[in-house]
Amino acid sequence: MYASRFFVSTLKEAPSDAEIVSHKLMLRAGLVKRLAGGIYTYMPMGLRTIRKVEAIVRDEMTAAGAIELLMPVVQPAELWQESGRWDRYGPELLRIKDRHHRDFVVQPTSEEAITDVARKELASYKQLPINFFHVQTKFRDEIRPRFGVMRGREFTMKDAYSFDRDFAGLEVSYAKMHAAYCAIFERMGLEYRPVAADNGSIGGTGSHEFHVLADSGEDAIAFCPSSGYAANVEAAEAVAPGTRAEPAEALRKVATPGRARCEDVAAFLDIPLEKTVKSIVLAVDAAAGRDDATPSTTLVLVLLRGDHALNEVKARKLPVLGSAFRFATEAEIVEAFGTRPGYLGPLNTAKPVIVVADRTVAAMSDFVVGANQADFHVAGVNWGRDLPEPMVEDVRDVRAGDPSPDGAGPLELCRGIEVGHIFQLRTVYSERMGATFLDETGKPRPFEMGCYGIGVTRIVAAAIEQNFDERGIVWPRALAPFEVVICPSGPGRNDAVRAAAAALHDHLVAEGVDVLVDDRDVRPGVMFADWELIGVPLRITIGDRGLKDGVVEMQARRDGVVTTVPLAEAGVTAVARLADL
Repeated sequence: MYASRFFVSTLKEAPSDAEIVSHKLMLRAGLVKRLAGGIYTYMPMGLRTIRKVEAIVRDEMTAAGAIELLMPVVQPAELWQESGRWDRYGPELLRIKDRHHRDFVVQPTSEEAITDVARKELASYKQLPINFFHVQTKFRDEIRPRFGVMRGREFTMKDAYSFDRDFAGLEVSYAKMHAAYCAIFERMGLEYRPVAADNGSIGGTGSHEFHVLADSGEDAIAFCPSSGYAANVEAAEAVAPGTRAEPAEALRKVATPGRARCEDVAAFLDIPLEKTVKSIVLAVDAAAGRDDATPSTTLVLVLLRGDHALNEVKARKLPVLGSAFRFATEAEIVEAFGTRPGYLGPLNTAKPVIVVADRTVAAMSDFVVGANQADFHVAGVNWGRDLPEPMVEDVRDVRAGDPSPDGAGPLELCRGIEVGHIFQLRTVYSERMGATFLDETGKPRPFEMGCYGIGVTRIVAAAIEQNFDERGIVWPRALAPFEVVICPSGPGRNDAVRAAAAALHDHLVAEGVDVLVDDRDVRPGVMFADWELIGVPLRITIGDRGLKDGVVEMQARRDGVVTTVPLAEAGVTAVARLADL
């Protein structure tokens, strides 16, 4: 490949609306061009990387026994109504009508479409297990698309779907996909971590996310360095503390003028923040789906230690709350507690409320809570003596230093970018959509399903977030748009320089190397800056002076070390250097 027959388009500065490193560098390196909010044109340079991601994904999916098909981007609403997601998915689901006023969706994922394939094509247990996958355009109507392709509206995703006769079979299929995902990210040269995760709107039981580790990651990951435990903070269990200490203080009301935050109360009373309890009031409206005989709003007081944070994902799984909870309004709080937020507590509420204590709070003694009176708190509070024993649940985020749920040591936290997610769907979709097969006895049974997604275009951005420096992108070899760039330089770039570049190019092509010769009419400084920005792993410079001595210069993008190599050995040396990149 020659640059004069390709398209290289770089920018010195990123547009002002580019927010994170990958967004800035993808625009500057000419990988993408913005068409609309969250919608990008993938330029030739960026498309080469996307195709390499897809090739690795296809290789490993096929090696794991999955079979490729291709499902439509536009899908009929009837399928989504059967599964119940037409109403549940929310505004991110782009709903459209055709000329006959029939409803369709622009697919964000394909559980419904593949379940329809299964119920029509898979009739017997003898056809199982089977796993279908496709690489296809997806669309999610993000309310605030941002961070370039990291959180765009249109993107490319690989999604696979397994069908098994029983849960034991699903576990085998799931394990194969877990192993395939690990192989995919290892081949890409990315530092990643699989973590236990929440199923979210997909449904089902178990799931794992795959995160590319990067300081800019949106997700917090809890992991134990002494074991293999890792989980998204949303799903990580906060282990219950030890035995509660006996009461040692008398119950007493204390003035805390103007101190509405736990941090301020602790400082004012000169006590550790860990002795305070914060009160969060959540509301459940019966009309929003709660199974309640009385059509009304139920308030739930959630108690957390002063230095802990509410985990909303965990809270939505509590039967007393459910997925439809919301934060109570100030008017609702004043009516139930007799005071404004900041001084709330479980003692002497104006109206009865349901109390849920986090595991840590349930193990506390002699703690401080709001007095349900402005500018006052109550100290020396104890369960059993001053308050009835609460409903105890795990409703907080874990923190660094918390014990690992597997008992192997303390947890640490890092940041990650989710690029893959696998789910044990079980029979959520097969039962709702009537997708069954006949077992050995001739009886119909619903398929046990799994689904397995990888964000192809998101991987490109995540790889950049993990691999960059002040000069630009530093691609892992497997993802680079080109593995080697040959830069002929020097006055006039004479025929001998051009011939040497062409010969080296042909040698590397014959060796299976993805190589480009930059034969553009630009200065060497501009040429070098462009390829450092684009991030090609290996640069070979051929100049007049070096050619007279029979040598070329070779520089790896990652370490920047320049070495002089005999021209006759340049091809062999380049292949050897690439093997180490």
